[in-house]
Amino acid sequence: MDKKLYDDSNWREESIPYYSGRKVELLLNGPKSLSQSWVMGAMYNEWKKRNGYDKFDPKENEGQLQSSMKEFFRRQKDQGI
Repeated sequence: MDKKLYDDSNWREESIPYYSGRKVELLLNGPKSLSQSWVMGAMYNEWKKRNGYDKFDPKENEGQLQSSMKEFFRRQKDQGI
């Protein structure tokens, strides 16, 4: 994996003042289940947005995956299938 352009080694400590209750416990103790890891991932993304690091994420590929089912069936019909 490429080297990150930012240091996220202490994002949990930086995020503690923004949360309370169970989310603070999650930041301190780590996730124990799949749903907690989803919450943790959401909090990490909020931290990236808060610090402006979300701009370093790769762009979504908009060139592919743009066809519709109607277009798909039309192409299949053109091929004689």
